[in-house]
Amino acid sequence: MLENLRLRELIEIVKTNKAFYDEFVQYLVNHGYANIGMFVAEIDSERASNLILSYLQQPERAVLYDGVGRPYANARARWYFLAWLLRDAPVQRLEPLLANLPGATMDERRAYLLNEVRKFIKPLLPEAEHWTWPVISEVLLARLEGSRRALKGSSFENIVRQCLRELFDKHSIPLIVNPAGAKLGGETYDVVVIAKGSSTLAPDNSVLMPVKTRETMGGGHSLLFTRDIFKSVGVAKDLGYTCIPIIIAEAWSGDLDALKASAHIYIKANPNQVQRVVVELRAKLEALVDTFSNV
Repeated sequence: MLENLRLRELIEIVKTNKAFYDEFVQYLVNHGYANIGMFVAEIDSERASNLILSYLQQPERAVLYDGVGRPYANARARWYFLAWLLRDAPVQRLEPLLANLPGATMDERRAYLLNEVRKFIKPLLPEAEHWTWPVISEVLLARLEGSRRALKGSSFENIVRQCLRELFDKHSIPLIVNPAGAKLGGETYDVVVIAKGSSTLAPDNSVLMPVKTRETMGGGHSLLFTRDIFKSVGVAKDLGYTCIPIIIAEAWSGDLDALKASAHIYIKANPNQVQRVVVELRAKLEALVDTFSNV
């Protein structure tokens, strides 16, 4: 695929999110700031903290969309947006800190923390252009890309589950698809199939199916991608489970013959080509009917 489908979709989402940015700018203007840069430079810490708290408690107006175009809930949207605006990570870095901060409510603790982040970033990015839409749109693009990667992975897990249900119904195979994955031996298995009537997973009644997708073709993450596949398959095999990895990647250099899997599915396509992937997935699952029937 020469087209960067991921980038095209993300840019459209970022453009849509400009309304959320514009709403925040107007909020600041209504409180006496000409732009975001002036607010970040505020020397009255208490005033800035109160302004952040008031913003977090604003009723829903503009909508902030995640990496696949789904709207965030209002409270989460405002928390995420301000953290991203201040070049920080709300989930990975900031949320673990909230439990140890002053404030009677979650909004108060978030406002306190965001104001501390504001004071930290103020001398690092003093130029006004760092807070304009062209720059902030690039920040959102990077943040939403991470969100999209995780959400796309979950989306394909659900697609695999649905295709398996259709397959089992079609061939009257007495297997059910668990609504969630499982963690065994320190590895996570995205899709789990278990024999009807079984209450717990066991090597003789289950199939573990890690689902791995990759949009790009090279770089260091490619090695991690391959290592993750081999490790998850190896752990399942050592525990005695049937393991069928599903790999969706436009270019993957891993040695499929070296996998210790009972079987595998490799779809040579960009995960953004969803319709094509689903057609191939159904055909490849159909070819494994005997494997599933023998569980």
